[in-house]
Amino acid sequence: MTSDDRPYVKAVDALRVLSILGVLLIHTTTKVLEITHYNLLDYQVTLFLNQFARFAVPLFFIISGFVLELNYNFHSSYWSYLKKRVSRILIPYLFWSLIYYYFIYTLNRDNLVTAILTGSASYQLYFIPTLCIFYLVFPFLHRIYKFFANVPVLTILGILQIWLMNQDYFVKQFGFADPIRISFLGYFFFIIGIVAARNKEKVLELIRKIKYILIIPITYLPFYIFEEGKNLYFKTYNIEAFYSQWRPSILFYTLTVFVALFYMFDKSHLQFKLVEKFSKLSYLVFFIHVLVLEEMWKYFGHYWFNLPAFDLIFFALITSLSFGVAYLIHKVPNLAKITG
Repeated sequence: MTSDDRPYVKAVDALRVLSILGVLLIHTTTKVLEITHYNLLDYQVTLFLNQFARFAVPLFFIISGFVLELNYNFHSSYWSYLKKRVSRILIPYLFWSLIYYYFIYTLNRDNLVTAILTGSASYQLYFIPTLCIFYLVFPFLHRIYKFFANVPVLTILGILQIWLMNQDYFVKQFGFADPIRISFLGYFFFIIGIVAARNKEKVLELIRKIKYILIIPITYLPFYIFEEGKNLYFKTYNIEAFYSQWRPSILFYTLTVFVALFYMFDKSHLQFKLVEKFSKLSYLVFFIHVLVLEEMWKYFGHYWFNLPAFDLIFFALITSLSFGVAYLIHKVPNLAKITG
């Protein structure tokens, strides 16, 4: 089999674009909440938008598991698989870690090695070390697929994930470094992606039967998550109450978003060429959007802050600029190999 034989699932590209848009919405609204010193009562719309988008990072884990499982048989060995992952993921990650560590967030409390291992050079980078852990263990999961992909084992894994999230969110945050902690709190999303890749048609048929029922949770859960984060914050005054996306409620929310939109995008007759182009830019946008956000806020943020619908204006600005910069970088031959 060659790379030309690899299956193309248009819904995955659409979900990847949706995920990166969710990440941008989280970070633009987070900036607003920080500037207001977490005045959640006067900025409830901002908080709602922030909570509404909390499916974004967990959905990335689902997509990662899905794509790895879909394409793993095209690798001749574990080492060819690992080499490709390193070249596509690790090199851009190291490049941008250095940029953020030395030029953007120069007061980083960790030394460079620790910052790279934990993703602390910039606040969005914590996702990559965790993803690397999943990439390392994926071939093993691929081998034991039949063990964990049956209903009883999946149910046990799901219940364990809910318990871990409940302990971390409501009781006491685990003391592990973020890559380890997040891998414990996000493994079920990755596994669901693997299972969905092997059972695409079955998943679509199941969703077809329950698609109207899904309207209820996909409408209700964002409001529940919003109230949950706000109320816990006012009890504890811990910003992780609304910053954390590793909660049982967000597990259900993300899975609902995934199955509903996977079905919708798969059955859509829309032209997906543009979506595919945006999807290819999404990894670089993930890295650069915080830099764009900080620079735009530094020079212009205070001028726009009191405008009506500022949240959406700021989000639209950072999104358009980030994708624009990513597009221009991708026009430079071979530069994307370093930048993502």
